[in-house]
Amino acid sequence: MRYAAKTRHLFRDVGGLRLHYREAGVPSSTAVLLLHGFPASSHSFREVLPELGEHFYAVAPDMPGFGFSDAPPPDEFEYTYERLSQPIEGLVDDLGVRRFVLYVTDYSTPVGYLMALRHPERILGLVVQNGNTHEAGLGTIWDTAREYWAEPTEENRAKLPDWLTFEGTRDQYLSGLSPELQTLQPHETWHLDWERLTRPGNIEAHFQLFVDYQHHVARFPEISAYHREHQPPCLVLWGRHDVYFDIAEVLAYHQEMETLEAHLYDGGHLFLETHAAEVADQLVTFVGNVMDRAELR
Repeated sequence: MRYAAKTRHLFRDVGGLRLHYREAGVPSSTAVLLLHGFPASSHSFREVLPELGEHFYAVAPDMPGFGFSDAPPPDEFEYTYERLSQPIEGLVDDLGVRRFVLYVTDYSTPVGYLMALRHPERILGLVVQNGNTHEAGLGTIWDTAREYWAEPTEENRAKLPDWLTFEGTRDQYLSGLSPELQTLQPHETWHLDWERLTRPGNIEAHFQLFVDYQHHVARFPEISAYHREHQPPCLVLWGRHDVYFDIAEVLAYHQEMETLEAHLYDGGHLFLETHAAEVADQLVTFVGNVMDRAELR
């Protein structure tokens, strides 16, 4: 493997925050931007980055409050997806990246789509891995969340699942999986996530992000309009045992996108931990096709 394709682990100051990010490949004005979900970090992409780096410039940052990026306390930083998107966009600018294929999943979906809505001309293509932008993907598991968003009382908060715990962090990886599939999950993932989540004030910060998710849901019509108007080439990757987002989300993308590939995997919500090799192959092919269409490679 070429040295340039090996993953580099770096820090950069952006907008008063110290962001940790991983990159692979030769730096370029076109890139693949990989945004992680909750409760994870760029660590999720550790097996994908070297494969991408053989062909493209790939960047995977830790969002503020996640991984090894700064996690300022909630009284010093507004934990909303709008606010998270700003330093990520600043990092992209600082790296000299002008256009990119955007990979989103889970909590990075609102972050990435805010960037796409602000600057649709920068998005060469979309990769959505178990990320939700349609009502179809929000099943009954979201009923208590909707109750709390509508009426944020202590009584309604008590009805919410207790996910901001070590057990809840582990369940993000294991929920919905058969015992056989659970044996494929490396235990260090949720231990690393929990160690980072328990930094001072970080649990409350992540609860604030959960509350702000209602504003992402409210943007669903705007996102659908973006899909229909701009039609970025789209690759949907889905772990079929995801208990948080319904598989109907895949068909919702099918109804809006003219150029769409969809692949279902025998995995869960965070299935990159079990299917990184398969996903890397799909990404190399998809991104290569996108770059060729745009005559950028």
